[in-house]
Amino acid sequence: MSVVVSPLSNARFPVPLEWGVPPGADAVPAARRLVGAIVREWGVPLSVDALGEVELCASEVIANALVHTKERCVVTVRWCAGRVRVEVADRCPELPRRELDVGSTRGRGLLLVEALAHASGWHPAGVGKVVWFEYLEAAEVPCPTHGWGTALDLHALREVA
Repeated sequence: MSVVVSPLSNARFPVPLEWGVPPGADAVPAARRLVGAIVREWGVPLSVDALGEVELCASEVIANALVHTKERCVVTVRWCAGRVRVEVADRCPELPRRELDVGSTRGRGLLLVEALAHASGWHPAGVGKVVWFEYLEAAEVPCPTHGWGTALDLHALREVA
């Protein structure tokens, strides 16, 4: 007796999505919107503000890759274990740098990502690197309607009650 195993029977959905972004600043807004559309389509429980921050962080990391390499980068979006993770791979061997000069108008993207995301970092990959950030799902808390549903981001109400 032979058994046929489909890769879909073992897959965890949603599967990570990956695509290439061509060089040029005009590609960043489309990639940013695609990251947001993927997260919304998957139904990741994020507030509207958090979703906006995910899109903002994505555009910062994608723009950095395109500006510094002048080459295509690869974006991967994952949702696993209560986290959304966005990774941007490029072929530039230079390490990511945060601009610490207060008077500079450039180099603040990574500072912004570090301030907004729950976690961020980078690791070497081939001749280049992968820069990533993660957002945690919004925690559901009991709704103050005595069990008639749940609500998102009501931590302050729970403390008052």
